[in-house]
Amino acid sequence: MRLIMNRIITILVVLLSVQGVFAAGPTDPPPPTPPPPPGLPLDGGLLILFVLALVSGYCLSKKYISTKKGSL
Repeated sequence: MRLIMNRIITILVVLLSVQGVFAAGPTDPPPPTPPPPPGLPLDGGLLILFVLALVSGYCLSKKYISTKKGSL
């Protein structure tokens, strides 16, 4: 008997909770979307950045190697 009561109560709870979802009234229209971001080029100055990265990598590696040899 207790098993049947649990099933009935579960079914009633599910049905009543679903009814609240379907009973929702009309909502306001969604807010307007913001303007799109400006179109900026992604490759502007990419070659200069690559050359600077190579030069700084070379200088840092030379400094590291000279410091390591001096500590021996």
